[in-house]
Amino acid sequence: MSKKILFINQEITPYVPESEMSLLGKQLPQLVQERGYEIRTFMPKWGTINERRGQLHEVIRLSGMNLIIDDTDHPLVIKVASIPVSRIQVYFIDNEDYFQKRRMVEDEKGEEYADNGERAIFFARGVLETVKKQRWTPDIIHCQGWMSAIVPLYVKTAYHDEPSFANAKVVTSLFTNHLKQDLGTDFKRCLQFRDVNDAVLSAYPDEFTAIDLGKLAIDYSDGVIEAGDEVNAQLLEYAKSKQLPILGYPGKEDYGDAYTEFYNKIIGE
Repeated sequence: MSKKILFINQEITPYVPESEMSLLGKQLPQLVQERGYEIRTFMPKWGTINERRGQLHEVIRLSGMNLIIDDTDHPLVIKVASIPVSRIQVYFIDNEDYFQKRRMVEDEKGEEYADNGERAIFFARGVLETVKKQRWTPDIIHCQGWMSAIVPLYVKTAYHDEPSFANAKVVTSLFTNHLKQDLGTDFKRCLQFRDVNDAVLSAYPDEFTAIDLGKLAIDYSDGVIEAGDEVNAQLLEYAKSKQLPILGYPGKEDYGDAYTEFYNKIIGE
């Protein structure tokens, strides 16, 4: 039976401009699928995405759930589209407060959104709730970008008893930092959900920085990938100090085999 890989991406081209991360978000799932794996791919529905051009449409049966963050209900909307040519299907996590009419990291004035941490929490929970509703059981959950950095924590704590995730291994890719501001004093409180309590979060500072967010992802991952030739050196050293399996930068070309071999190593095959 083919192995299942869940890709949780911050960026995928052609829905956002080309970057190291968005190109990997598009190409890696295709390369993995061509090697016989079953894949599913998620990303946020950034407000800059043209729904008509991208041919996005809402998946009614998956939408409609409310996620409570900081005592406020936030409706979860799921949309889907297929990448032209490859026909890879992408699921989009959408919400009026967090994503519609809003850019990725910064507003029109170049200032980072004060609730970026909450946006990442909503995205993480939105993906996991949707996969749970689909009754899909990934063998590997591959997280790419700061927006997915909370997923490893939730998979290994709040969702560890869910049938969809009980046996899943988590892989985190390291890139250069995109966040410059810390995530605010409310972020740590907003993170709390089910098993994620004060005791679980006691190892982390009250003011989460981008580095702390990266460390959180690494702490709950089963493997780490150096996804570019200039990844954050501090986080790479931190991953090495945890003695996690690490895939060194495999280059921009012909990296499909390197990734799938690493997945098999993490799965234990």
